[in-house]
Amino acid sequence: MNRPVEWASRLSSIRLPKSRPGETHSLSKTLRNQPPIPNTALQHIYTDARRLMKFTSLSSLLIAVVFLPQTWACDLCAISSPNSARGESKAGFLFSASELYTPYRTVQLDGEELTGSILNDVFLDSSITHLAPGYNFSRRFGVSVNVPVIHRRFERLELTPTGFVRERGAESGLGDVALVGRWTALQKSRMKQSISLNFLAGVKLPTGDSDRIRSEVKKAEIFRALIGGSSHQHEFGGVHEHDLSLGSGSFDPITGLSFQARWDRWLFNTLAQYYWRTEGESSFTFGDELMISGGPGAFVLLDPKYTLSLQANAAYETKARDHFLGSKSNNTGSTAWHFGPQLTLTLGQHFSANAGVDIPLRIDNNGLQNVPEYRIHGGITWSF
Repeated sequence: MNRPVEWASRLSSIRLPKSRPGETHSLSKTLRNQPPIPNTALQHIYTDARRLMKFTSLSSLLIAVVFLPQTWACDLCAISSPNSARGESKAGFLFSASELYTPYRTVQLDGEELTGSILNDVFLDSSITHLAPGYNFSRRFGVSVNVPVIHRRFERLELTPTGFVRERGAESGLGDVALVGRWTALQKSRMKQSISLNFLAGVKLPTGDSDRIRSEVKKAEIFRALIGGSSHQHEFGGVHEHDLSLGSGSFDPITGLSFQARWDRWLFNTLAQYYWRTEGESSFTFGDELMISGGPGAFVLLDPKYTLSLQANAAYETKARDHFLGSKSNNTGSTAWHFGPQLTLTLGQHFSANAGVDIPLRIDNNGLQNVPEYRIHGGITWSF
């Protein structure tokens, strides 16, 4: 063993005695009872120790924010906001803001791309900004409010009793607000490793405008009364009115868990979430959703003032078919696999930012739907 390593090993083995009320201990006093270590070595060890302490602090922040859920149902971004800040390690306020942009410009019929038709002009570009203030009561308990601001630009085609109707426009406004709580069941942190396990639960509230759903159900009723048969025959094209709705009109429970681990410069994060859909506007019920995502990563830059990590993120998402007017819609529901990189930056003790891209590997959808070409996401977090 070389001498610097020997000195570092000796220093790391030192333990301060427990303090009684009103009594303090210092490292310098404890060192007096240890064999002498050269000043130059102590200086190097002190510098390295500060770097390691900074690394541990920043990595705790980074592991907490390195994963923002890239979910097809953007409301579910709410579930990660309590887990999106270093504030997990202390009580206090925190604030997160994130953006998710998804262009739905690929038309698929039963999982296969449909080309060379009038439906290729149909599209939906979705931009959702999430504002998530939160408060941690302690290291183990926290709560956050997720406020989505939605903008959707679209062109759609609809079959009516008199023929096809083409609509082009935009929908903007407040989405469904979600309240999410966090309980940290396990949290261990050391110089070279850390691990944490969080359980998440909450509810999505019907705060967003659901007029588009009401309109879709009403048109279906008229179509069925005039022509008969299925109430969903008017659904033509890959963008439907419920896709444009800012809210669902329902109270939906949200549950999930997150797991983060770090060893030296390596890290691993995963998040599982389940969305229970209840009956909403005009008896329309969205299908339940399950998301599981995460992957390995590493710190590529490490400095006492900042860190930068790169993560390989894989996502599995499945959504059941929607239900309204007494039957399930054959043009809803899907199972998808995504993969892409994510970068996370921390500055100091309070600020972090992340950005990533998700590329679809496979999307198996029911019926006729527009599916994502890709997803771009990013966010910032400030812990007060």
